[in-house]
Amino acid sequence: MNPNQPKPLDERVITEAIADRYFAKFKSCLDLDVAIVGGGPSGLTAAWKLASEGFNVGLFERKLSLGGGMWGGGMTWNMVVVQEESRHILEEAGVPVELYRDGYYTADAVTCTTTLASRACVAGAKVFNCTTVEDVCIREEAGGKRVTGLVINSSPVEMAGLHIDPVVLGSKCLIEATGHATEVLKTLVRKNDVRLNTPSGGIEGEQSMWAERAETTTVDNTREVFPGMWVAGMAANATYGSYRMGPIFGGMLLSGLKVAEEIAKQLRG
Repeated sequence: MNPNQPKPLDERVITEAIADRYFAKFKSCLDLDVAIVGGGPSGLTAAWKLASEGFNVGLFERKLSLGGGMWGGGMTWNMVVVQEESRHILEEAGVPVELYRDGYYTADAVTCTTTLASRACVAGAKVFNCTTVEDVCIREEAGGKRVTGLVINSSPVEMAGLHIDPVVLGSKCLIEATGHATEVLKTLVRKNDVRLNTPSGGIEGEQSMWAERAETTTVDNTREVFPGMWVAGMAANATYGSYRMGPIFGGMLLSGLKVAEEIAKQLRG
């Protein structure tokens, strides 16, 4: 037999390998240190940093691909801008960054998203794409209610409108990083008699474009908004009533870094 000739393939073994490895990964996430909902730049950065610290991290993305709004740059022109204060995050990840003019740096959007996704996965974060987070688990504790897990379903099930029950994973901390829509946080507020850590106690809502202000407030507003749930990226600004910033992504990266640092500190006690 020619030693260079490929061995015969058995389609059943291929199926078995996929099922065994996938459900081993899934079962390892039944009790997460950190669940991240949304695979945009802030979510990917947080996943990379937290997994690098040894935490059990699961990232859940409704779409097939990761990257959120970063993929398309501005208006499908797939370049992004970052400022001086945040370019070190991309450089640490291995993304080439070029000076455009004083204070403005550019990077290829596809390189950014694929590199951040790779760094998160290689660090040990478990990614579940085509997965919708449709609800959270909530429990009464001594100090009040707390988010203790997430309720997930298949995105194709959601898109088809099928009535199929979801399943549940536990989490010590949940990061709401679904962007402008704040989908998970809206569900928490709509279905439960809870008050958020915001001026009104509810979701303040996103304001119109003001890049300079938004880049700062994206980081400032990154915090624990409800026991067990944190907001990061554009979800932070939408939660606390600040502005959108468009295709400049420094604040998003810094927000992911901040939420990772603060959750790591909390988990270590």
